[in-house]
Order: sequence, then C-alpha cells, then structure tokens
Amino acid sequence: MPRVFSSKSFSALHSNSLAARYRRQLTKHPFLLFGLPFLTTIVAGSFFLTPATALRYERFDRKFQQMSKEEAMGIGQNRRKVDMKEEYYRLQAKDLDAWEQRRVKRLKGEIDGILE
Repeated sequence: MPRVFSSKSFSALHSNSLAARYRRQLTKHPFLLFGLPFLTTIVAGSFFLTPATALRYERFDRKFQQMSKEEAMGIGQNRRKVDMKEEYYRLQAKDLDAWEQRRVKRLKGEIDGILE
C-alpha cells in the first residue's frame, strides 16, 4: 500500500526556512525567544495604554461632572451658620399652639384627595 503522507515533519522538509530555524532555537532557548518578547509586549502595552485610559476617564468626568447639593440649589457661601441651641431657643419663643392649618393649592387636574 503506498504512503500518501511522508513520515518527515514539515519543518524537516523546509529546514532552511526562517520558521524552521526559529523552531529549533525555540527548543534550546524558550524564554529568550518566546517568554521575553511576550513579557515585553505586556509591559510596553501597559505603558502605552495608561495615558489613553486616563484620557478616557478624564473626558468622562468632564462630561458628567457632579455638582454638590449647594451648587445645584444655587446657594453661595453667604449662608448663615446653624447653631442647634440657637435654633432650639428660637423655636421655643414661637407660639406653637396658635397655628392654622391651610390646604396647599393644587395644580389644575391634580388629585387633591377630597372625596365628593
């Protein structure tokens, strides 16, 4: 029965090619020819991608900048300081027994909760 495939490997058929020479040297020096270029690529990629990632997040932060509650309400720095004792005595001075309950006016079409 004739053999269709040769028993020699592909690299043995092309022993003078660059790939075959690299393959032979790779078995002798695996870290130098595979590991070192791989690690160099990883480290260099990290250094090159860091500024790009920082730029991406800076743009995102500028686009969606959070305002503080005071800025959102338009309150400046001329707020009075709140002292709990002072507020307590101010409320004590008010006559809290003489108050009148008033309904808040509703917008047109808004349910006001009164049953008819």
